[in-house]
Amino acid sequence: MIAAAAAMGGFLFGYDSSVINGAVEAIRDRYDIGSAPLAQVIAAALIGCALGAATAGRLADRIGRIRCMQIAAVLFTASAVGSALPFALWDLAMWRVIGGFAIGVASVIGPAYIAEVSPPAYRGRLASFQQAAIVIGIAVSQLVNWGILHLAGGEQRGMIGGLEAWQWMLGVMVVPAALYGLMSFVIPESPRFLISMGRTDEAKKVLAEVEGTYTDLDARVEDIRAAMHSEVKSTFKDLLGGRAGLLPIVWIGIGLSVFQQLVGINVIFYYSSSLWQSVGIDPAGSFLYSFTTSIINIIGTVIAMIFVDRIGRKPLALIGSVGMALSLGVAAWAFSQRTGDGSSIHLAGGTALAALIAAHAFVLFFALSWGVVVWVLLGEMFPQRIRVAALGVAAAVQWLANWVITVSFPNLSEWNLSGAYVIYACFAALSIPFVLKWVPETRGKALEEMG
Repeated sequence: MIAAAAAMGGFLFGYDSSVINGAVEAIRDRYDIGSAPLAQVIAAALIGCALGAATAGRLADRIGRIRCMQIAAVLFTASAVGSALPFALWDLAMWRVIGGFAIGVASVIGPAYIAEVSPPAYRGRLASFQQAAIVIGIAVSQLVNWGILHLAGGEQRGMIGGLEAWQWMLGVMVVPAALYGLMSFVIPESPRFLISMGRTDEAKKVLAEVEGTYTDLDARVEDIRAAMHSEVKSTFKDLLGGRAGLLPIVWIGIGLSVFQQLVGINVIFYYSSSLWQSVGIDPAGSFLYSFTTSIINIIGTVIAMIFVDRIGRKPLALIGSVGMALSLGVAAWAFSQRTGDGSSIHLAGGTALAALIAAHAFVLFFALSWGVVVWVLLGEMFPQRIRVAALGVAAAVQWLANWVITVSFPNLSEWNLSGAYVIYACFAALSIPFVLKWVPETRGKALEEMG
């Protein structure tokens, strides 16, 4: 229950990241804007994500994990209300940044808190709650968008209770945000934080609650205290070395982060409704397809969680790379076959089916490989002396690559929709030799073995 409550931050992470999908075309029409300013509004949240992720760790060490969760819940709530009731485009972008900051905080605090509270025997399974919550949040956001669209008669700007449908889509996040905030009041503070603050008796109570009273609490406290004293506070300077400025293993981590984003996965989660409408599918149908891709995302994530320890990180990544390259290639071919112009663009029956299957296959191959494997590798592959700093750099690069893909897609799709998917397919293909030559296999190795 404690892990599930903490993972609500992951749910909101996925929900807030994906809910904008349903509002893209309505925002374009409401404010009469082109692709460039629209892309900036969609991607504005990523600026907040980077800021939130960069500050969450230090903030959590000062005020505690629970307080950080409560701050994130307040920011999620404020972002939902502000995004639903904007008075100008810049105002909407500002609320998106605030929501992104909450995402960044939740993306750091959730996994850290779960790892610190979980009994060692169950830590791996409980840690997977965060990733599962993210993909469930993505799926629920698409289902909610689809339901609201039907209530509005299939129009994204249709009126419901005095507000347009897209405003309700962005505003409904108030409900899970409030639930997240309430749940944070009934779960205990991290024993690690309590010990760092000298509140040892409180830490023992939490340890007794989550690990059982049979545990030698004094010994556990001393173990945690000793581990904290032995930790190395790595800095960016520790990453320097080698012929290319950074250590080779750091470049590999950066490469993993970049490839994970440059295959275009977030185009599906940010723009899929707009994408399907651009090739002649009605709004209700496009929202349904967005929801089904989210379900496929969940299925793929479960497959990855089952096999990542059985067949290894590299084989799973290679399977995903090959599958993504092929499915993106099929999607590029299908979108090149669209006919008509203006508002009468459409795909013929066979090519429309091929595009749908290819898009779903792409999401499946990504989810069962790179969606999970990259985070596992980044958590395992760096030596202890640089792990924290290297993870920070890799995560920052990942948000940057995400931003590049998000702001560039509207212009790319207007230039040549098929060409955009050719570019993503090329990155998927390039990831194959990258994995084969440079990515280490970490399955079955202790963290201390990473040199």
